[in-house]
Amino acid sequence: MALQIANPVIVAKVERLARATGLTKTAVVERAIDALASQTQSAARPGQMAALLAQLDRIPDRVDAQNPLEWDGAGLPK
Repeated sequence: MALQIANPVIVAKVERLARATGLTKTAVVERAIDALASQTQSAARPGQMAALLAQLDRIPDRVDAQNPLEWDGAGLPK
């Protein structure tokens, strides 16, 4: 099925970009769609990262978290 773009400003932008890059108009549109899709997927990552950090924040702190080994007077692990 063919795609018809009725907005002459958009058509002119696609044609101008195709001439400037040496790509076909189809390739220009494809790259633009791929770039936008990639940005959209990347935008979901901060939410995923926030969820992961929230899970990590729920892990209780341990008393021995900084220094899990016991040391003797000579500075050697017990």
